[in-house]
Amino acid sequence: MDDDSDALMNIGTFARRVGLAPSALRFYDDCGVLPPVRVDGATGYRYYAPGQEARAVLVRRMREAGMPLTDVCQVLDGSGERARAVLEAHVRRVRETAEAARSAVEEILRDLEGAGGPAGGGSGARARIGGAELAGAVRQVAPAAADPAVCEEFPVLGCVLIELDGQEVRLVATDRYRLAVRALRPSSPAGESCRILVRVPDLREAAAWALRRAEAVVEIGPGGARLRDGDAPDESRDLPAVAGTFPDYRQVLDALPAVRHRIVTDRAALGAALAEVEAAAGGPVTVRAGQDRLTLVPRGSGARELAAVCTGAPVPPVAFNPGVLLPAVEAGVGPDVLLEFASPDLPVLVRSADQGSFSTLVMPVRADSADG
Repeated sequence: MDDDSDALMNIGTFARRVGLAPSALRFYDDCGVLPPVRVDGATGYRYYAPGQEARAVLVRRMREAGMPLTDVCQVLDGSGERARAVLEAHVRRVRETAEAARSAVEEILRDLEGAGGPAGGGSGARARIGGAELAGAVRQVAPAAADPAVCEEFPVLGCVLIELDGQEVRLVATDRYRLAVRALRPSSPAGESCRILVRVPDLREAAAWALRRAEAVVEIGPGGARLRDGDAPDESRDLPAVAGTFPDYRQVLDALPAVRHRIVTDRAALGAALAEVEAAAGGPVTVRAGQDRLTLVPRGSGARELAAVCTGAPVPPVAFNPGVLLPAVEAGVGPDVLLEFASPDLPVLVRSADQGSFSTLVMPVRADSADG
């Protein structure tokens, strides 16, 4: 490969050339799929060579087709015969999924027709956000809030923190074993910095309302928050504020050491395996990583192996409560999930390749206990 420094491109230039976002290129570097030819030791800037364009474009095309990264790697680095087999298998899965989706939608449409159609329905900082994007963020973050039993002692853990801070809106939830953070970029600035705690049921109802709007305007004032329809300001939804002090999530994130090991695997397959383990074993599951395998070892039942892309220094096996790890995996988007480990006794960072603005921290447990 030609790595002449005069021919190298920075990440922004290379991203435009190959049609990938810089965040995607960083992710593919982390996973070892498309590393830059040079990284500046002082600035950390990545530089790519012209000879990498064909591989990058192929990665983009396969990802646009919805292929998991484990399959992408087999096409990139396997034999021609293996690549063809992987691609043909993916086409079969896509056809089966599309047919199942078509049948499900047709059934919903028939139910709606039978019911006569779907049911109809200050001052401070504000930000304008896509309604579907806001609803999706709530769907991702809300499962990390505590259950009612915990909320009796710690009411704030049954809330989602909504934080408007300059050019970003963040939704944060935690039950002490998970910490979910989703950042949103509003189409108009968020204005002054402020924050509010909102009960999860109230926020979920508001999210369902926002889902039917092209845009929602989030307003936060002294008494609470309000969502307004971006096209019809008279239509709104109030969100009462909850008093209390939310845990300092920034301190938790800032205290994490550098990532030592990364595992990328099929998100749906990992979710299915964890659900099976949770139903069958009822105890912790140990995660073991190999060169191209992720192994789940539950207590009292057989191991489950998944294809994976593993990079970085090996880490000892880590145990998790499957009922805590599963929602973090399910809340992601796209075909892949990325697990980032710094130490076997520290939280694992769960994120997806297709949405770097959402991440969840999941605490490990002792191998002989699922209580954390």
